[in-house]
Amino acid sequence: MEDQFAALHENPDIIIATPGRLVHVAVEMNLKLQSVEYVVFDEADRLFEMGFAEQLQEILARLPGGHQTVLFSATLPKLLVEFARAGLTEPTLIRLDVESKLSEQLKLAFFHVRGDDKPAVLLHLLRSVVKPQDQTVVFVATKHHTEYLKELLTAQGICCTHIYSSLDQTARKINIAKFTQGKCPVLLVTDVAARGLDIPMLDNVINYSFPAKSKLFLHRVGRVARAGRSGTAYSLVAPDEMPYVFDLHLFLGRPLILAGAQELPAGADGVLGRVPRSLVDDEECLLLTDHEGSLELRSLRRVADNAQKQYLRSRPGPSPESIKRVKDLDTSQLGLHPLFSACFEDTELERLKFVDSIKSYKAKATIFEINATARTMASAVMRSKRRRDHALIQKYQRGQQEKRAAALQGQGLRQALPEPEEREGEEENLQDVFSAVVGRKRKRGRDGEDGARKKPQQPAQREEEFYVPYRPKDFESERGLSVGGEGSAFEQQAAGAVLDLMGDENHNLNRSKQLLKW
Repeated sequence: MEDQFAALHENPDIIIATPGRLVHVAVEMNLKLQSVEYVVFDEADRLFEMGFAEQLQEILARLPGGHQTVLFSATLPKLLVEFARAGLTEPTLIRLDVESKLSEQLKLAFFHVRGDDKPAVLLHLLRSVVKPQDQTVVFVATKHHTEYLKELLTAQGICCTHIYSSLDQTARKINIAKFTQGKCPVLLVTDVAARGLDIPMLDNVINYSFPAKSKLFLHRVGRVARAGRSGTAYSLVAPDEMPYVFDLHLFLGRPLILAGAQELPAGADGVLGRVPRSLVDDEECLLLTDHEGSLELRSLRRVADNAQKQYLRSRPGPSPESIKRVKDLDTSQLGLHPLFSACFEDTELERLKFVDSIKSYKAKATIFEINATARTMASAVMRSKRRRDHALIQKYQRGQQEKRAAALQGQGLRQALPEPEEREGEEENLQDVFSAVVGRKRKRGRDGEDGARKKPQQPAQREEEFYVPYRPKDFESERGLSVGGEGSAFEQQAAGAVLDLMGDENHNLNRSKQLLKW
């Protein structure tokens, strides 16, 4: 604090600060901010998400009336719009997301892998796919993953370094310097580096753990393909992370392209595909040898596995719509990713499908029908039941095959894309709040050059297959707290409450203790 007091006494031209510390210093020093001309809030959406709204309001209250406020943000949440309405005078909104939320120079690749195979796939990407001179940032879920993967990659001869929030500030600076100066081509990070980190010559981002929020994906991959440069974002997607991939594509407003649905060129962008099993097996053998020979590696892996369980508990859930789409998608029909398909023959795909068929094998006969010549009552009942339900079974199997075919052709995502749950600032609200909007998103439902709106259509009939019912977040808690209403928790408890005046025997006393008294 003393150093900062001294620096401020020198009357600097520019102050760069976090909101909390600036308020603290301003109160301690009784700092006058009347000569300030410009105030810039960088990563403004994150400042509000982290709960700095009060500090920001306090800072603005200390500023003179004639200053200019500038907010920079990759997303436009509702809180930010409300702040603009309350705290800014004649604000102008300049949008750069009219055409696309992602840079045109950024290439995306999604690999469907088992969770246990991720270290092996990461090793192969860093060894064989990424160019040796490229700089790569790997995003993981927790700091324990950074420690484990750093040890693992170092054992395999890949020079890497890492940063995370609880790492000492000096160590962080040293590790970042190693990476930016090209001494280590790989940087392992948690989401602490998803924002605000500008590495000019960065070439690749690898999402080792797929982000649970679509906005976080934008911030992560936004580290590359900056200022006109090109870059690639590779994402390793475990089966439990598949709904988040669907959420991301709904958020971006683009269809998910599945490998194997049609012929794709080698450089196809945004494709979800599989990794050849032989590649994974080769890398797994090397990793197995390393783990057997290193007690530290085994210990770090155990800690990382426990951290993964804790991470999964705290991870926000995907949308119900995406969960439904994943259930309808048959991942066993996925083809090899175009990145690998050129190097491998069709036998590799046949091998993958054969392994999948073994995993998903279901016996057609029940345990009662295993012995075809059995004369037992149970086997006779099952045979007669199967004969009676044969038509229904055939109909169900046909329906499942049609679903798989539709999902494989990508029709599931090529339908009209619903709006994501976390909708950004409404266009109408933006018009009310901002005096001018530069680069405003095009509205749907316009025709003609003069932009006249179409007549409002009659509301469509509700289709049960696509209808998603709406309930407020606090519906269950309100229902539980309500006194009236049919079937309310209060009424149920009141109906079951007993006031027993005669429970003077031991068993009656014990029973009355267990009853809910009112």
